[in-house]
This record gives sequence, structure tokens and C-alpha cells, in this order.
Amino acid sequence: QLRLVESGGGLVQPGGSLRLSCAVSSSDYYAIGWFRQDPGKEREGVACISGGGGAVNYVKSVQGRFTVSGDKATSTVHLQMDNLKPEDTSVYFCAGGPYCGLLISPSSYHYWGQGAHVTVSS
Repeated sequence: QLRLVESGGGLVQPGGSLRLSCAVSSSDYYAIGWFRQDPGKEREGVACISGGGGAVNYVKSVQGRFTVSGDKATSTVHLQMDNLKPEDTSVYFCAGGPYCGLLISPSSYHYWGQGAHVTVSS
């Protein structure tokens, strides 16, 4: 059983930055994905990183603004979010799964964190 805990959400102005962190309970090689979901909408894959950290993928809407990275020493995966836009407002989840593919699909991930709220507003 893999446990994940997100932290780092909050309120930020448009153009600002936030860093989300995902503490992972296991040192085993799981891919970690980041997702976001608005009320009444489907969960959207945002970014992912492979278990060894050699592969990362992003949804087109965040390419060049978001960066996913892993810290094996602390079993933590970070999502650095820069140049945030109001449409990035959402609840962000990290999740563990077997691989990080070009299509970051929620159905490929089996273990989920509780979510962190991100609000981008002036």
C-alpha cells in the first residue's frame, strides 16, 4: 500500500508561483503523477515523473510553466508551478502508478493523496 500526502497549496496572484510537494511512503519505484480536478469536471492529468526520474511528461497547457522533480533522499516529488493563471485554480492530487506515459491518465494510477487546493486570483 502506497501512501501519499500533498502539501504546499494556497492562494497566489496571477503570474505568481507555488510549489506542491508529495510525500511518498515507499521508496519503491512508482511513477508519480499530478492531477487536478474542478467540481463537476473530470480529473485531468497535469504532469508525471517515472520511478527512476528519467522520464517526465506534461499536459500541453502547463508545458514551460510547471516542472516536476523527485527527491529520492526524502521520497518526495515536487510540482513547481510558475506563471500561474486563474485557470490553474483547482484541487491538485498526486498519485502513484506503474509508469509515466505521454497520456497522463487517472485510470493508470492506483494510489492517491488527499488533494491540495490551489487558488490563483488577484
